[in-house]
Amino acid sequence: MENVYKAMRNTGAANIAIGIIMIVTGVSAGTLAIVTGANLLKKKSQLTF
Repeated sequence: MENVYKAMRNTGAANIAIGIIMIVTGVSAGTLAIVTGANLLKKKSQLTF
């Protein structure tokens, strides 16, 4: 029975770690998108298609 609790603890710890990594990745990707979008808006007059 103790093995089950150890497995559940390890699984829970791994899920928390994965969640934190996903939050950090999402925040950094969002920041990058905002910065590059602002850069495009700033240079809007220079863009021609």
